[in-house]
Amino acid sequence: MLLFLKHKPSPTAAAANPCLKRRQARRKYWLKIHLWLGLSLGLLLSIYGVTGSFLVFYAEIDEYLHPELLVVDAPEKRHYRPIADIFAAGKTVMPPMAKQIFAIYPRNEHAAFKLRYQFSVADNASERWIVGVNPYTAQVTGKMRLTRSSDWLPHTFIDCVFELHYALLMPVTDISSPIVGVSAALLIISSLTGLIVWWPLTGHWRNALTFKLGASRVRFNYDLHKTSGFYTCLVLAPLLFSGIFILLPEHLLPVVELFSPTTYRYNFRSKPPQVKAPALGVDHAVAIALDRYPTGRPHWISSPANPRQTYTVCQDGVAASGSWLQRRCTVIDRYSGQILDLDDPSLPDATAGEIFSHWQWPLHSGQAFGLTGRILVFITGLSCPVLFVTGVIRWRQKRRAADKPR
Repeated sequence: MLLFLKHKPSPTAAAANPCLKRRQARRKYWLKIHLWLGLSLGLLLSIYGVTGSFLVFYAEIDEYLHPELLVVDAPEKRHYRPIADIFAAGKTVMPPMAKQIFAIYPRNEHAAFKLRYQFSVADNASERWIVGVNPYTAQVTGKMRLTRSSDWLPHTFIDCVFELHYALLMPVTDISSPIVGVSAALLIISSLTGLIVWWPLTGHWRNALTFKLGASRVRFNYDLHKTSGFYTCLVLAPLLFSGIFILLPEHLLPVVELFSPTTYRYNFRSKPPQVKAPALGVDHAVAIALDRYPTGRPHWISSPANPRQTYTVCQDGVAASGSWLQRRCTVIDRYSGQILDLDDPSLPDATAGEIFSHWQWPLHSGQAFGLTGRILVFITGLSCPVLFVTGVIRWRQKRRAADKPR
């Protein structure tokens, strides 16, 4: 979000150049749009930015806040127990009706398995719990309640940050998702109009890209807003778009399909057999994914919560030529074990739409470019409140200057 970013060219220069005068007039129009979008949505931008910065390193923060649950001592011989034992251990501390909906593999040798469960309780409410399991001993390290559907706030810091980032702590998803999505789209417009307003009409690029040394507080605030706005806009606009894509895929995928065919892993469904048969276990789903991508390290597993849903196993570090990204996701029928979809941009038949869709989450989290990308997203998020505050200060300065008698 950029606000009041460039001094006007001198009246003499504008009078001598009719083209410059027309550009000045157009910029006034864009400036008004940028101003009111920034003032009305700047607080939301600050919330999205700060919470997004936390979520870039949410695993590290969660382990720091709950070490007894999520951190384990690594033995000398670091061999994981069979994954079936890991999941069996988690079930022992959960009610019989609890369904495992998610699992996250240890991110390093000192992290525990994180198993997430959901089950119904009294008053038609549902709860989500996390169970930690030591990967070397298959012993439960502890459990913790994350959310209860009847409560306004989640029970942990990271889950509060997640809900604030994606839903503004609104309990109804049907309302929160469109509000967050539309506001993010308007913030993209605010960023782009700020870029238009920032553009130096007279070619003074050095002034547009740097701070003025020894400047007053008014000028420092102005320079801080314009320079931070320009440099973060290059990252902020793609972040906002990818966030909309992740939040509202059912609305954006049809648009992508106008240009290129695409698939979305959450749209696939398992086919129950005609003769009732037990579903595959999570360990079988992981084995199928590892057989497809032997070099990949499993990261997270989405387990089916109802008979029609599928297993989705995502792996990092997959060595494959033809794609920068090393993340692959395998969608598996929970009954037959058939691979229904491969989220793999390196496949020969991968379409432009599928590759585009595959990039959205790695871009949004910064993981597409490793630690450097995560740090860049972290800094961009922290710059959002800076843009909002400096923009408001600049607006008030202009108002006070306009109210003073000549």
